[in-house]
Amino acid sequence: MQLALDLIVTMVSVAVIASYSWSLRGHFASSKMPAGAKMISAGVAATSVFFLYLVWSQHQSAAGQIAGLCIQLAGAALFWAAISASRKARLRFAFDPENPHGIVTDGPYRYLRHPFYTSYLLFWSGWAIAAWSAWTILPVAIFTAIYVTAALAEEKKFRGTPLAGDYEAYKARAGFFWPRFGS
Repeated sequence: MQLALDLIVTMVSVAVIASYSWSLRGHFASSKMPAGAKMISAGVAATSVFFLYLVWSQHQSAAGQIAGLCIQLAGAALFWAAISASRKARLRFAFDPENPHGIVTDGPYRYLRHPFYTSYLLFWSGWAIAAWSAWTILPVAIFTAIYVTAALAEEKKFRGTPLAGDYEAYKARAGFFWPRFGS
């Protein structure tokens, strides 16, 4: 059972990371990759190697691996829903200095303003649970800080655009990283 779960965790994790990597060229549109986005990419590579090491070097709880897989898959589903909803918007990379040119409010954006960051946090949290080690807390905390910083910077950029009023109204009805339903 352990070997099968290790294989499934590995395959799902690598597939999700491959999806994220595809999105760098296949979905997001920036003239160049900002330094912050490069930092995130390096962190993703390093954390992936570390988490794979943990999965394969120690015993994990089967319940933890199954729960972690479910959370990872939820993150992947949210990621692809965000891709679908924002395909035409041509969003920019995290930490891109350019101002936003539109507001996406369809799909998961209807309920939360940053579904990509939420999907990434779900994925990393799920993989951390599946790896079943206290050592996974630090990378998840670091990613959380990075994604919150990026999201706040993106929201701040709206203030200096003609979209400021519309974005404030959108903020009132959609959650930050946690969905707001019924607004």
